[in-house]
Amino acid sequence: MKLPSTIGVLTGITATILTTPIPVFAKINLLCANGTSVNTALGCIPVQMDQFIAWLLPILFSIAGGIAFLLMVYGFILMTMSNGDPKAVQGAKETVTSAIVGLLISIFAIFIFRLVALDILKIPGIS
Repeated sequence: MKLPSTIGVLTGITATILTTPIPVFAKINLLCANGTSVNTALGCIPVQMDQFIAWLLPILFSIAGGIAFLLMVYGFILMTMSNGDPKAVQGAKETVTSAIVGLLISIFAIFIFRLVALDILKIPGIS
């Protein structure tokens, strides 16, 4: 009686594993309760464009605000560590000023968008 080779056994096991259906994947429901969103690790993400943008904009503005806050803290730390050096103080002031300007631009971006899209161009579907 001849024993099967190791390669033959491994090939048989691999083929069995790859061709066996796994019932767990069939039970995953990708849609949320409302039926128009996909369930992800970030929560239910809408699939219609207008709902997706309404979901995404607060996240983007939160990230922009967090980055501006961190840049302001970094500028204040640079100012504290400057030891009275005029060039270092000027660089720190420019960092803080840039962070504040960036924050104001991100805050007013939605107002500028609404002015251009709704009042000037009158694009339908944006409310």
